[in-house]
Amino acid sequence: MAHFIYEYSANLPSETLDLRGLMAKMHHVAADTGVFPLSGMRSRAQRYEEFYLADGDPTKGFINLSMRVGGGREHSIRQQCGELLFNTLTEHLKPLLDSMPLAISFEMRELDEHVKYNRKSY
Repeated sequence: MAHFIYEYSANLPSETLDLRGLMAKMHHVAADTGVFPLSGMRSRAQRYEEFYLADGDPTKGFINLSMRVGGGREHSIRQQCGELLFNTLTEHLKPLLDSMPLAISFEMRELDEHVKYNRKSY
């Protein structure tokens, strides 16, 4: 299981952000690690019209990626994968970083034991 949840400010130009392209990259990079099965990956995004960053300058933008993963992987493995994924994220966002003030954040959260049900038809 690997769920990617993107939150971002509405002032990011959608054509430069290329969110679908970013999601595809993140899925492929995560799958290529051999740690996360592609069939268990999900991505979704929330665009925020109302936001306030730092000093309130409306030209500043943000993107936050929260990644939730199932338990059972060693911390060092999650750390290595997290660094690879963060590097992929920042590389994809480089055109935005070069054109506007942008805050990028990423966290990977391992879920504790929990009751979970899944069903897929693909």
